[in-house]
Amino acid sequence: MEQNTSAAPTAEEIKAQQLLDEKEPENKLRTYSGPLGTLVTILFLVWAGFQVLANSFGIIDAMSLRTWHLLFLLGFTFLLFPAHKKERLKRAIPPVWDLVLLGLTFFTFWYLLHYYTVIARRGGYLQQPDLIIAGLAMLLVLEGGRRACKNLAVLGLVFLLYNFLGMLIPGELGHVGFSLKRVLNHMIWGSQGIFGVGIGVSATYIFLFVLFGSYLKYSGFSQFINDIALTLVGRSAGGPAKVAVLASALLGMINGSAIANVATTGTITIPMMKKTGYKKEFAAAVEAVASTGGQFAPPIMGAVGFVMAEFMGVSYTTVLLAACIPAFLYYLTLLFAVHFEAKRLGLSGLSKENIPNALVVLKTQGHLLIPLVVLIGLLSFGYTPLFAAVIAIFATVLASWIKKETRMTWSTIVKATVEGSRSAISVGMSCAIIGIIIGTVSLTGLGLSFGYIILRVVGEGQLYLGGLMVMLMSIVLGMGVPGVAAYVIVSTVSVPVLIQTGAVPMAAHMFCLIYACLSNITPPVAMSSYVASGIADSDQTKTSLIAVKLGLTGFILPFFFLDNPILLLGTGTDIPFLLTIRAILTSSVGVIALSAGLQGYLLRKLPVVGRIALVAAGLLFIETQLVTDLIALLLFGAVLAIQFIQNSSSLKEKLA
Repeated sequence: MEQNTSAAPTAEEIKAQQLLDEKEPENKLRTYSGPLGTLVTILFLVWAGFQVLANSFGIIDAMSLRTWHLLFLLGFTFLLFPAHKKERLKRAIPPVWDLVLLGLTFFTFWYLLHYYTVIARRGGYLQQPDLIIAGLAMLLVLEGGRRACKNLAVLGLVFLLYNFLGMLIPGELGHVGFSLKRVLNHMIWGSQGIFGVGIGVSATYIFLFVLFGSYLKYSGFSQFINDIALTLVGRSAGGPAKVAVLASALLGMINGSAIANVATTGTITIPMMKKTGYKKEFAAAVEAVASTGGQFAPPIMGAVGFVMAEFMGVSYTTVLLAACIPAFLYYLTLLFAVHFEAKRLGLSGLSKENIPNALVVLKTQGHLLIPLVVLIGLLSFGYTPLFAAVIAIFATVLASWIKKETRMTWSTIVKATVEGSRSAISVGMSCAIIGIIIGTVSLTGLGLSFGYIILRVVGEGQLYLGGLMVMLMSIVLGMGVPGVAAYVIVSTVSVPVLIQTGAVPMAAHMFCLIYACLSNITPPVAMSSYVASGIADSDQTKTSLIAVKLGLTGFILPFFFLDNPILLLGTGTDIPFLLTIRAILTSSVGVIALSAGLQGYLLRKLPVVGRIALVAAGLLFIETQLVTDLIALLLFGAVLAIQFIQNSSSLKEKLA
């Protein structure tokens, strides 16, 4: 909707941007006026066009694409990201030091592009200039990472130093040490370091789907999602919170950034929830949890699903099916949690005059669903995700032209392209730093050593104990890192460990993905919760703790499908269809019971004993064994019957 995109930002939106600048300094970028500002815009358009053409027609080989992609990433990083926080951001030209870095970047990557095949033809033998260029490339990547993703850059530096200092570490985590030449060869000139899988997924899936999300935003899709969510659940008890859940889920699965999703939808939903009567900590927590789950919710999963499919060597459809039940149960828990909280507090939904007419919404904005239908349709017919994403981007523009109110003009298309490309920089630089981490793991054998230590501590076949250790590591490594980047880091180290303890590959990958994403709401570095609490003016610690409670299913569920992948559809295991249906039904009832127990309300307020019984029933229901289901059914049925009798007695007393 062009009117919305060009309108002045609201107070909540300004506040959300200030919070992003505070929590993520990389969002505070330089701006240029005059000819240089125009040149930067043109460069963004050139970069986006290059990425679309390269991924659509395969005009260059994979290694060249990764090199060009990192060249653009570093160039824009040194142009736009300040070297320090206090730098003046409105400038006519970049600082002299950054002009030097830009020159070094262009020269270094020209050398890499020109001499890569030359070195390959002479058998990988490196001469002195090759090592100097590799050293320059490493320093440039670390400096770019420091500006765009500081926390991850520090972690990357620690891993890099491990290559040289590991010889000083005693025990299994130590190694014999590697020379500077060996490390630079592996990290820069090899295919398992900086130019490995991390920058590979950034140059393909991540860039295109971030760009696609930006085009959807500027077509008016965000407003459509909000309106359709209002028509579905706006009038029910706690309607605004349910709107936040649905809208954040639908937008989160596309943009792949929980923090950006909080800032986008939270400015609308959090004030609406507070106005309805929810406590500000609860309102912020709902938005944070809903935005976080979008990263593992089909059909797009914030591009993580495509990365997982490539890692596992399976089709994206397989990953999509496997993620369906975990994502469904996660959001079902959240919906019932806000419902029970609303009933407990006696909150009502929005009034009829504040709810748009469903038929009018579909008639005026329903055409904006066409790009998603096109994307899912192409994937279903076996086309590659890259081709489907490119076609979906063009379909977004064409769909917006159907109605005058949503028509994307040339200036809107330019804004969408620039914003999408700019959003890809931080994630892309994160992927470049991940290359250092992955390169260290592959060069030193750290992954094997770590897996051996865990197996020795927990014992062979101790799946749940091994899963607990991997869960803690996944949350720690995922803190403050974009969802895709967090998954790549965690899966590199953790997936082999889980497989060795007995998990099937799909369960191991999904386990790592969910916990890496949940780091966004896990204290002490709960970035999504902190941004949401800032918008709501709530206490950060309380907001984070409530978010953990609301997202509890996400923390519990992976342990159930780790040993019994019946909750992961299409994993290749021979599971009868009726048994799968039973597992879905019992798990659904289980998460409802869990939500009721945690919120303290089912048909009426629950006593402590009733809450404990429902939490126990919820956990037993999620476990898919027949015995546990029967026990859970008895517990749930008993609490439900008691509540029903109490309600009937209260009603008779009122009538009498």
